[in-house]
Amino acid sequence: MSKYILAIDQGTTSSRSILFDHHGIPVAQVSKEFRQIYPKPGWVEHDPLEIWESQLSTIRAVIEKASAKASDVAAVGITNQRETTILWDRSTGKPVYNAIVWQCRRTAAICDDLRDSGAEPMVLE
Repeated sequence: MSKYILAIDQGTTSSRSILFDHHGIPVAQVSKEFRQIYPKPGWVEHDPLEIWESQLSTIRAVIEKASAKASDVAAVGITNQRETTILWDRSTGKPVYNAIVWQCRRTAAICDDLRDSGAEPMVLE
């Protein structure tokens, strides 16, 4: 019988998994940090495969920590880090480039130009 809810939290600096019982009480929690990549001043990136592997490892570890099996999980909830963007190759399923993190400032000049041109209200809509 499925008796747990798995919460997957993909944050800006770490991956986290929490297993809750059917009363909503946390049974086990595991988190794993991953690298922050700063290729230029103001730029912030993550390795998409490192994100994926860190999240998978927390899922496996939290289930093991609770002495549970994957079939014991009745539902999964997922949260993620804001507007971080990853492009994937359609045919290979592999990332094209590092994830561009929501904190990255590489488009700040474009945003400034949009605001200065009066487009800010349209963009905010």
